[in-house]
Amino acid sequence: MSKKNSSEDQPKSTSVPYEVDSTSSTEVSNEPQTGVFKKPVSRRDMLRLAGASGVGLLLGSSGALGIMKATGLTKQPASDTPGSAENVTTGITHGGDQHSFYGTHQAGIVTPSQNFMCFASFDVTLNDAAGLRRLFQAWTKASASLMAGELLDGQNENPNLPPADTGEAAGLSSSNLTITFGAGPALFDHRFGLSGKRPANFKDLPAFNGDNLQSEWCGGDLAVQICADDMQVAFHAMRNLIRIARGSAVLRWSQEGFQRSSAADPNQATPRNLMGFKDGTANPSVKDNAMMNEVVWVQPQDGAGWMTNGSYMVVRRIRMRIEVWDRSSLADQENTFGRERVSGAPLGSHNEFDRGDMEAKDTSGKPVIPMNAHMRVARGDGTMQILRRPYSYSSGMDKVTGQLDAGLFFISYQRSIEKQFIPMQQRLAQIDALNEYIQHIGSAVFACFPGVQQGGYIGDQLV
Repeated sequence: MSKKNSSEDQPKSTSVPYEVDSTSSTEVSNEPQTGVFKKPVSRRDMLRLAGASGVGLLLGSSGALGIMKATGLTKQPASDTPGSAENVTTGITHGGDQHSFYGTHQAGIVTPSQNFMCFASFDVTLNDAAGLRRLFQAWTKASASLMAGELLDGQNENPNLPPADTGEAAGLSSSNLTITFGAGPALFDHRFGLSGKRPANFKDLPAFNGDNLQSEWCGGDLAVQICADDMQVAFHAMRNLIRIARGSAVLRWSQEGFQRSSAADPNQATPRNLMGFKDGTANPSVKDNAMMNEVVWVQPQDGAGWMTNGSYMVVRRIRMRIEVWDRSSLADQENTFGRERVSGAPLGSHNEFDRGDMEAKDTSGKPVIPMNAHMRVARGDGTMQILRRPYSYSSGMDKVTGQLDAGLFFISYQRSIEKQFIPMQQRLAQIDALNEYIQHIGSAVFACFPGVQQGGYIGDQLV
């Protein structure tokens, strides 16, 4: 279940390791941390840590948790061959199930998409740059440990204190966990003295035709995208980052997502969305570094030097009118997407990764791929691309309509929102045949920081 919290929902802060001390001028150490697994942990200790987890919180989560058993398998990196089935950001990763938190770029952007996602948007309650810096440092320390498969280091055995780690991931692998951070346009105001560092044209998206945005699914000062091949591992990371932020930031909204797991599809075909069509076929190759520099990674000449090697994230919560879609004929569905449902091939072609002939006509002279087909409209003239990293979501029943609240949690990364995403979405909003079956109800943009170096912290070039 998706969760929307306000500051009144936050429990009273209890001092624990990793928690931000908003009253202290002492900043969190940047030295590499050793994990709790560096010292012997008894079976009894593990059981006690596991027992400390908030099981009730998990039982209240979204329907994605029902497929948690299909976890633990890893994925294969995308191919560097253009037009191949491996250009989507999915597959089985060989050589372990860990990603490093440190590097030139943040993990979780061109990383092969994991099975599950937890996304959290925060409002910062601080009003000074020093406090924001302490939050970033605390989140960095915790994220490095979590992605290494370690419990948060600190007092986990004193019966008179809350454990530093909530414990529900004790004994679990890191499951390809990635944690990706970004800052929203609202962060660049008078509170932190960052108005002069706001990237040019970085602002909330303009209104698009057909938008039905709901404020409870929009915006935020900060965002954290957490992905893993095990839902409990992803939830554990989100829960602990929320806990660490107490007194510094409050949860604005959150969403859980899923895709087909590696256990359910050993062949690792392109994932399907909840409409039954393959999603991600047209992504650029994440193994092509030159392509990623052109499409995804901010370059020095783009301005806002602190964003170099970062990327701009667009988030759209897209509800699907599933009940209407399910009553549509197969021909109508395929014409809506411009692709065959089973194979994923463009209409008139044979293979999923065929380019598709936009000039082809049927015997009556009509385009084989309709002029308003999603595939055709999204492509445009083919000169502009984005990297899509979406997940399906299911948040139970809409109590007003009695229909399923389910759809696509769209995430894309691009070097420029203004030049890449906005023109594409403006075309789609005007004539995309898919608009009959979907509704955009949530929207946010975030500037995802460049990678963190050892001894540094997220956003250290900004604040």
